[in-house]
Amino acid sequence: MLDNKKIAGFITSKRKQLGMTQAEIASRLNVSFQAVSKWENGTLPNVEILVELAGLLHTSVDEILQGREKNSESFSYSKAGVDISYTDAMKREMAVYLRTENPRVLNGLGPFASLYDIGFLGIGDPVLVLKSEEPGSKQKLAMEYGYVESICHDMINHLVNDIAVMGAKPLAVLDTIVCGRAEKETMKAFVKGISEACRENECDLVGGETSIQPEVVNPGLYILTSSIAGIVPRDRIIDGSRIREGDKVLAAASNGLHTNGYTLIRFLMEKIPRIKLDRIEGETFIEQIMKPHTPYYRAIKTVTRGNGVRGMAHITGGGIEGNLCRIIPDGLSAEIDLRQLKTLPIFTYIKNAGNIEEQEMLSTFNCGAGLLLVVDQEHAREIMEQMKQYYDCYEIGEIRKGEKKVVFRNHILFET
Repeated sequence: MLDNKKIAGFITSKRKQLGMTQAEIASRLNVSFQAVSKWENGTLPNVEILVELAGLLHTSVDEILQGREKNSESFSYSKAGVDISYTDAMKREMAVYLRTENPRVLNGLGPFASLYDIGFLGIGDPVLVLKSEEPGSKQKLAMEYGYVESICHDMINHLVNDIAVMGAKPLAVLDTIVCGRAEKETMKAFVKGISEACRENECDLVGGETSIQPEVVNPGLYILTSSIAGIVPRDRIIDGSRIREGDKVLAAASNGLHTNGYTLIRFLMEKIPRIKLDRIEGETFIEQIMKPHTPYYRAIKTVTRGNGVRGMAHITGGGIEGNLCRIIPDGLSAEIDLRQLKTLPIFTYIKNAGNIEEQEMLSTFNCGAGLLLVVDQEHAREIMEQMKQYYDCYEIGEIRKGEKKVVFRNHILFET
């Protein structure tokens, strides 16, 4: 329990020890004189100003909130680099982003774990679909170039896509943020971005973990991960087991790299620094590669209301072959006509800039197709039109008998 009177006395005492007036404090912190006066009369400074105030008074946030100076000879968690009082205050402020109107979310920030009601009328044989994900090395570029909220959309869109291709409805997300030092504005942007991305995908951020590890992670470096729980009726699971000879393979467009291939991209940027300034279709290279991962859930939800979709593959690391093979039954082969692939200018640029072979491009990037759907021939046109309400969608191949699960025909028509 915070003692406002004790905190006010401590702030006043520290200010006077340093020979500073309230007006000088106000000027240094860019706040009003009245604000400082209120702090010294029992009104708590907000969490945004606490770190700056602590630095100005040559103390710590923990000592301000405790209202006393700790023994300089003693060891403490804050001296080791983790200020619990500041972290707790920051978490309380972040709680606004976890608010939800969903009655299934039974508690908010504070308890040891999150509670979620999974009683679903109309689903007689429910199956939970569970998945964890992280945005890979793209998050390093996100921190460097100011795409903090955007990288959260990358992570959640990727996460939801992975369970949606199995027919699941996303329910609840838990996030983990590991850092060397928790910077308030950055943390706020993370939680805001993750929460907004969850809402856009019709699920809830119900809690998570912030782990401050100053001796493990360098200050300024953040590592994001998240986990999701979804649900699907057992008889509506889409896993490719119903795929048959003659089915069509449809491709839904990506908007760029999504969240794969960034180790290679960073290598190119290091070896050819000028590419950062190049423009592709009116956007800088950085703007092109930092577009957030396409969210396919709403489109998938629409086309899976019927029975025509027999399998779906989210095209991530490993490209078309590395992901499509995961749903093709033994004895069948997805023959993909690479001439039909509508690649994007950013992929042509990357291929040319790095002199990258076609096979390397196909195994590293989605090359323009972020989602593949295997559908029965009878419903192919209808499903294609439904998908086009959200993203460009076109036929790219067919299922035939064969031993190799994915076979490429022809070559990608990269722009020259």
